[in-house]
Amino acid sequence: MADLSTTYLGLKLKNPIIIGSSGLTNSVENIKEAAANGAAAVVLKSLFEEQIQHAANQAIAQNEQADFNTEAKEYIRNYTRINDVDTYLNLIRESKNAVDIPIIASINCVSMAEWTEFAKRIEAAGADALELNIFILPSDPHFSGEQNEQIYFEIINKVIKTVKIPVAVKISYYFSGLAKMALKLSWTGIAGLVLFNRFYSPDIDIENFELKSSNVFSSPAELPISLRWVAMLSSKVQCDISASTGVHDGKAVIKELLAGAKAVQIASVIYKKGFQEIGVMLTELESWMDRHNFASTDQFIGKMSVGKAENPAVYERVQFMKHFSGIE
Repeated sequence: MADLSTTYLGLKLKNPIIIGSSGLTNSVENIKEAAANGAAAVVLKSLFEEQIQHAANQAIAQNEQADFNTEAKEYIRNYTRINDVDTYLNLIRESKNAVDIPIIASINCVSMAEWTEFAKRIEAAGADALELNIFILPSDPHFSGEQNEQIYFEIINKVIKTVKIPVAVKISYYFSGLAKMALKLSWTGIAGLVLFNRFYSPDIDIENFELKSSNVFSSPAELPISLRWVAMLSSKVQCDISASTGVHDGKAVIKELLAGAKAVQIASVIYKKGFQEIGVMLTELESWMDRHNFASTDQFIGKMSVGKAENPAVYERVQFMKHFSGIE
Protein backbone atom coordinates (compact mmCIF):
# COMPACT_ATOMS: atom_id res chain seq x y z
CA MET A 1 0.00 0.00 0.00
CA ALA A 2 1.12 3.55 -0.76
CA ASP A 3 2.33 5.64 2.17
CA LEU A 4 0.01 8.67 2.29
CA SER A 5 1.75 10.34 5.22
CA THR A 6 3.25 13.81 5.07
CA THR A 7 4.85 16.34 7.40
CA TYR A 8 3.26 19.76 7.94
CA LEU A 9 4.34 22.33 10.55
CA GLY A 10 6.71 19.69 11.85
CA LEU A 11 3.73 17.46 12.61
CA LYS A 12 3.63 13.95 11.18
CA LEU A 13 0.26 13.50 9.45
CA LYS A 14 -1.10 10.15 8.32
CA ASN A 15 -2.27 11.76 5.07
CA PRO A 16 -2.42 15.28 3.58
CA ILE A 17 -6.10 16.05 4.28
CA ILE A 18 -6.87 18.57 7.03
CA ILE A 19 -10.33 19.85 7.92
CA GLY A 20 -10.05 23.62 7.69
CA SER A 21 -11.28 26.11 10.24
CA SER A 22 -15.08 26.26 10.01
CA GLY A 23 -18.27 25.36 11.82
CA LEU A 24 -17.34 21.75 11.08
CA THR A 25 -14.62 21.93 13.73
CA ASN A 26 -16.56 23.69 16.44
CA SER A 27 -17.56 20.61 18.42
CA VAL A 28 -15.89 17.50 19.78
CA GLU A 29 -18.52 15.34 18.08
CA ASN A 30 -17.64 16.67 14.64
CA ILE A 31 -13.94 16.39 15.29
CA LYS A 32 -14.36 12.76 16.30
CA GLU A 33 -16.33 12.11 13.12
CA ALA A 34 -13.69 13.80 11.01
CA ALA A 35 -10.96 11.66 12.58
CA ALA A 36 -13.01 8.48 12.20
CA ASN A 37 -13.41 9.20 8.49
CA GLY A 38 -9.70 9.69 7.91
CA ALA A 39 -8.88 13.37 8.48
CA ALA A 40 -5.21 13.75 9.35
CA ALA A 41 -5.70 16.91 11.44
CA VAL A 42 -8.28 19.59 12.14
CA VAL A 43 -8.05 23.35 12.43
CA LEU A 44 -10.54 24.48 15.04
CA LYS A 45 -13.08 27.12 14.14
CA SER A 46 -11.46 30.51 14.65
CA LEU A 47 -12.13 32.64 17.64
CA PHE A 48 -12.53 36.14 16.22
CA GLU A 49 -11.04 39.20 17.85
CA GLU A 50 -14.12 41.16 16.81
CA GLN A 51 -16.38 38.37 18.09
CA ILE A 52 -15.06 38.83 21.61
CA GLN A 53 -15.56 42.58 21.45
CA HIS A 54 -19.05 42.27 19.96
CA ALA A 55 -20.15 39.78 22.60
CA ALA A 56 -18.90 42.06 25.34
CA ASN A 57 -20.70 45.08 23.88
CA GLN A 58 -23.96 43.10 23.57
CA ALA A 59 -23.74 42.06 27.20
CA ILE A 60 -23.16 45.66 28.23
CA ALA A 61 -26.13 46.88 26.17
CA GLN A 62 -28.38 44.42 28.00
CA ASN A 63 -27.26 45.62 31.41
CA GLU A 64 -29.39 48.52 32.60
CA GLN A 65 -26.71 49.79 34.96
CA ALA A 66 -23.85 49.68 32.45
CA ASP A 67 -24.21 53.27 31.29
CA PHE A 68 -23.96 54.53 34.83
CA ASN A 69 -21.15 52.37 36.15
CA THR A 70 -17.76 52.17 34.44
CA GLU A 71 -16.74 49.38 36.77
CA ALA A 72 -19.79 47.35 35.72
CA LYS A 73 -18.88 47.78 32.05
CA GLU A 74 -15.37 46.53 32.62
CA TYR A 75 -16.61 43.58 34.67
CA ILE A 76 -19.00 42.49 31.90
CA ARG A 77 -16.32 42.88 29.23
CA ASN A 78 -13.86 40.78 31.19
CA TYR A 79 -16.45 38.14 32.07
CA THR A 80 -17.54 37.78 28.45
CA ARG A 81 -13.95 37.61 27.26
CA ILE A 82 -12.99 35.01 29.83
CA ASN A 83 -16.11 32.96 29.09
CA ASP A 84 -15.42 32.85 25.34
CA VAL A 85 -11.77 32.04 25.87
CA ASP A 86 -12.48 29.30 28.40
CA THR A 87 -15.03 27.70 26.08
CA TYR A 88 -12.43 27.63 23.33
CA LEU A 89 -9.71 26.25 25.58
CA ASN A 90 -12.07 23.51 26.75
CA LEU A 91 -12.69 22.59 23.10
CA ILE A 92 -8.94 22.15 22.65
CA ARG A 93 -8.61 19.99 25.77
CA GLU A 94 -11.64 17.83 25.02
CA SER A 95 -10.63 17.36 21.38
CA LYS A 96 -7.12 16.28 22.39
CA ASN A 97 -8.64 13.70 24.72
CA ALA A 98 -11.11 12.48 22.10
CA VAL A 99 -8.88 11.93 19.04
CA ASP A 100 -5.29 11.04 18.24
CA ILE A 101 -4.78 13.49 15.37
CA PRO A 102 -3.22 16.96 15.67
CA ILE A 103 -5.49 19.75 16.87
CA ILE A 104 -4.58 23.13 15.38
CA ALA A 105 -6.09 26.15 17.10
CA SER A 106 -7.07 29.22 15.08
CA ILE A 107 -7.23 32.93 15.82
CA ASN A 108 -8.82 35.37 13.39
CA CYS A 109 -7.09 38.62 14.17
CA VAL A 110 -7.09 42.12 12.74
CA SER A 111 -4.82 43.90 15.21
CA MET A 112 -2.08 43.27 17.76
CA ALA A 113 -4.43 43.58 20.73
CA GLU A 114 -5.49 40.72 23.02
CA TRP A 115 -3.80 37.80 21.33
CA THR A 116 -0.39 37.40 22.91
CA GLU A 117 -1.73 36.20 26.25
CA PHE A 118 -4.41 34.12 24.53
CA ALA A 119 -1.76 32.34 22.43
CA LYS A 120 -0.02 31.28 25.64
CA ARG A 121 -3.24 29.76 26.95
CA ILE A 122 -3.84 27.92 23.68
CA GLU A 123 -0.43 26.31 24.01
CA ALA A 124 -1.04 25.43 27.64
CA ALA A 125 -4.38 23.82 26.72
CA GLY A 126 -2.54 21.34 24.51
CA ALA A 127 -2.97 22.60 20.95
CA ASP A 128 -0.41 21.03 18.60
CA ALA A 129 -0.10 24.21 16.51
CA LEU A 130 -1.67 27.62 16.01
CA GLU A 131 -3.02 29.09 12.79
CA LEU A 132 -3.29 32.89 12.59
CA ASN A 133 -5.94 33.91 10.09
CA ILE A 134 -4.95 37.46 9.20
CA PHE A 135 -6.53 39.80 6.69
CA ILE A 136 -6.36 43.56 6.86
CA LEU A 137 -8.93 44.94 4.42
CA PRO A 138 -7.11 47.75 2.55
CA SER A 139 -10.17 50.00 2.64
CA ASP A 140 -8.74 52.98 4.51
CA PRO A 141 -7.25 55.44 1.98
CA HIS A 142 -5.12 56.95 4.73
CA PHE A 143 -3.14 53.72 5.15
CA SER A 144 -0.52 52.67 2.64
CA GLY A 145 0.08 49.09 1.58
CA GLU A 146 3.27 49.07 3.65
CA GLN A 147 1.38 50.19 6.76
CA ASN A 148 -1.24 47.46 6.31
CA GLU A 149 1.45 44.83 5.76
CA GLN A 150 3.33 45.91 8.86
CA ILE A 151 0.39 44.80 11.00
CA TYR A 152 0.94 41.21 9.82
CA PHE A 153 4.53 41.25 11.02
CA GLU A 154 3.65 42.88 14.33
CA ILE A 155 1.03 40.22 15.08
CA ILE A 156 3.30 37.35 14.00
CA ASN A 157 6.37 38.57 15.86
CA LYS A 158 4.41 38.95 19.11
CA VAL A 159 2.95 35.45 18.88
CA ILE A 160 6.19 33.78 17.75
CA LYS A 161 7.97 35.20 20.79
CA THR A 162 5.21 33.93 23.08
CA VAL A 163 4.66 30.29 22.10
CA LYS A 164 6.83 27.29 21.28
CA ILE A 165 4.23 25.38 19.25
CA PRO A 166 4.45 25.80 15.47
CA VAL A 167 2.60 28.79 14.02
CA ALA A 168 1.02 28.95 10.56
CA VAL A 169 -0.33 32.09 8.93
CA LYS A 170 -3.37 32.01 6.67
CA ILE A 171 -3.27 34.88 4.18
CA SER A 172 -5.10 36.21 1.13
CA TYR A 173 -3.78 36.95 -2.34
CA TYR A 174 -4.59 40.67 -2.01
CA PHE A 175 -1.04 41.99 -1.96
CA SER A 176 0.61 44.12 -4.61
CA GLY A 177 3.71 41.97 -4.19
CA LEU A 178 2.40 38.61 -3.04
CA ALA A 179 5.57 36.63 -3.77
CA LYS A 180 7.77 39.04 -1.83
CA MET A 181 5.26 39.25 1.03
CA ALA A 182 5.06 35.47 1.32
CA LEU A 183 8.84 35.21 1.34
CA LYS A 184 9.18 37.89 4.03
CA LEU A 185 6.50 36.20 6.13
CA SER A 186 8.39 32.90 5.90
CA TRP A 187 11.50 34.64 7.26
CA THR A 188 9.71 35.50 10.52
CA GLY A 189 10.05 31.95 11.83
CA ILE A 190 6.53 30.73 11.11
CA ALA A 191 6.23 27.04 10.28
CA GLY A 192 3.65 27.34 7.52
CA LEU A 193 1.62 29.48 5.14
CA VAL A 194 -1.98 28.64 4.24
CA LEU A 195 -2.99 29.76 0.73
CA PHE A 196 -5.61 31.21 0.90
CA ASN A 197 -8.21 32.40 3.38
CA ARG A 198 -11.80 32.81 2.30
CA PHE A 199 -13.82 35.93 3.01
CA TYR A 200 -17.33 36.99 3.78
CA SER A 201 -18.73 38.27 0.47
CA PRO A 202 -21.51 40.89 0.60
CA ASP A 203 -24.49 40.91 -1.73
CA ILE A 204 -27.58 43.10 -2.09
CA ASP A 205 -31.19 41.95 -2.01
CA ILE A 206 -32.63 44.34 -4.63
CA GLU A 207 -36.27 43.68 -3.62
CA ASN A 208 -35.91 44.13 0.14
CA PHE A 209 -33.00 46.57 0.08
CA GLU A 210 -30.97 44.46 2.47
CA LEU A 211 -27.37 43.35 2.64
CA LYS A 212 -26.77 39.62 2.72
CA SER A 213 -23.93 37.16 2.28
CA SER A 214 -23.10 35.35 -0.95
CA ASN A 215 -20.83 32.54 -2.14
CA VAL A 216 -20.60 31.01 1.30
CA PHE A 217 -19.02 27.81 -0.03
CA SER A 218 -16.05 27.54 -2.34
CA SER A 219 -16.37 25.91 -5.76
CA PRO A 220 -13.92 23.76 -7.77
CA ALA A 221 -13.56 26.71 -10.14
CA GLU A 222 -11.56 28.51 -7.42
CA LEU A 223 -8.84 25.86 -7.32
CA PRO A 224 -6.52 27.49 -9.92
CA ILE A 225 -5.98 30.54 -7.70
CA SER A 226 -4.27 28.61 -4.93
CA LEU A 227 -2.76 26.09 -7.37
CA ARG A 228 -0.87 28.81 -9.26
CA TRP A 229 0.56 30.38 -6.11
CA VAL A 230 1.38 27.12 -4.36
CA ALA A 231 3.37 26.13 -7.44
CA MET A 232 5.11 29.49 -7.63
CA LEU A 233 5.93 29.85 -3.93
CA SER A 234 6.52 26.33 -2.61
CA SER A 235 10.19 26.20 -3.63
CA LYS A 236 10.88 29.80 -2.55
CA VAL A 237 9.46 30.24 0.95
CA GLN A 238 11.24 28.96 4.03
CA CYS A 239 8.24 27.17 5.52
CA ASP A 240 5.60 24.59 4.61
CA ILE A 241 2.58 25.47 2.49
CA SER A 242 -0.96 24.20 2.95
CA ALA A 243 -3.44 24.73 0.11
CA SER A 244 -6.97 25.92 0.84
CA THR A 245 -10.09 26.86 -1.16
CA GLY A 246 -11.49 25.02 -4.16
CA VAL A 247 -10.42 21.49 -3.17
CA HIS A 248 -13.50 19.32 -3.71
CA ASP A 249 -12.16 15.92 -4.78
CA GLY A 250 -9.14 13.65 -4.77
CA LYS A 251 -7.86 15.01 -8.07
CA ALA A 252 -7.65 18.51 -6.57
CA VAL A 253 -5.69 17.12 -3.60
CA ILE A 254 -3.23 15.49 -6.01
CA LYS A 255 -2.83 18.70 -8.01
CA GLU A 256 -2.06 20.79 -4.94
CA LEU A 257 0.51 18.25 -3.73
CA LEU A 258 2.15 18.17 -7.15
CA ALA A 259 2.31 21.97 -7.01
CA GLY A 260 4.20 21.76 -3.72
CA ALA A 261 1.66 21.82 -0.89
CA LYS A 262 2.55 19.64 2.10
CA ALA A 263 -1.13 19.41 3.11
CA VAL A 264 -4.55 20.43 1.84
CA GLN A 265 -7.39 21.98 3.85
CA ILE A 266 -11.00 21.22 2.96
CA ALA A 267 -14.36 22.39 4.31
CA SER A 268 -16.98 23.25 1.68
CA VAL A 269 -17.01 19.76 0.18
CA ILE A 270 -17.65 18.31 3.65
CA TYR A 271 -20.58 20.68 4.16
CA LYS A 272 -22.01 19.50 0.85
CA LYS A 273 -21.26 15.76 0.97
CA GLY A 274 -20.43 14.85 4.55
CA PHE A 275 -17.32 13.61 6.35
CA GLN A 276 -17.38 10.34 4.43
CA GLU A 277 -16.04 12.26 1.43
CA ILE A 278 -12.62 12.27 3.12
CA GLY A 279 -12.36 8.51 2.52
CA VAL A 280 -13.40 8.93 -1.12
CA MET A 281 -10.66 11.50 -1.65
CA LEU A 282 -8.04 9.36 0.07
CA THR A 283 -8.99 6.33 -2.02
CA GLU A 284 -8.58 8.42 -5.16
CA LEU A 285 -5.18 9.64 -3.97
CA GLU A 286 -3.97 6.15 -3.12
CA SER A 287 -5.23 4.71 -6.42
CA TRP A 288 -3.45 7.45 -8.36
CA MET A 289 -0.20 6.84 -6.45
CA ASP A 290 -0.38 3.11 -7.18
CA ARG A 291 -1.08 3.79 -10.84
CA HIS A 292 1.99 6.00 -11.15
CA ASN A 293 4.23 3.87 -8.93
CA PHE A 294 4.64 6.39 -6.13
CA ALA A 295 5.37 4.61 -2.86
CA SER A 296 5.11 7.79 -0.76
CA THR A 297 3.95 11.38 -1.05
CA ASP A 298 7.56 12.58 -0.73
CA GLN A 299 8.21 11.19 -4.20
CA PHE A 300 5.85 13.60 -5.93
CA ILE A 301 5.17 16.61 -3.67
CA GLY A 302 6.40 19.62 -5.63
CA LYS A 303 7.03 17.63 -8.81
CA MET A 304 4.99 20.18 -10.83
CA SER A 305 6.10 23.32 -9.00
CA VAL A 306 7.64 26.22 -10.92
CA GLY A 307 11.12 24.98 -10.05
CA LYS A 308 10.51 21.51 -11.48
CA ALA A 309 7.78 21.75 -14.13
CA GLU A 310 8.81 21.29 -17.78
CA ASN A 311 6.82 24.37 -18.80
CA PRO A 312 6.76 26.76 -15.79
CA ALA A 313 5.71 29.68 -18.03
CA VAL A 314 2.14 28.40 -17.82
CA TYR A 315 2.00 29.51 -14.17
CA GLU A 316 3.23 32.99 -15.11
CA ARG A 317 0.85 33.49 -18.01
CA VAL A 318 -2.03 35.87 -17.16
CA GLN A 319 -3.53 36.65 -20.59
CA PHE A 320 -5.33 34.12 -22.76
CA MET A 321 -3.61 32.82 -25.88
CA LYS A 322 -4.64 29.84 -27.93
CA HIS A 323 -1.28 28.22 -27.26
CA PHE A 324 -1.88 28.26 -23.50
CA SER A 325 -5.64 28.06 -23.16
CA GLY A 326 -6.56 25.71 -26.00
CA ILE A 327 -9.43 28.07 -26.91
CA GLU A 328 -9.59 30.05 -30.15
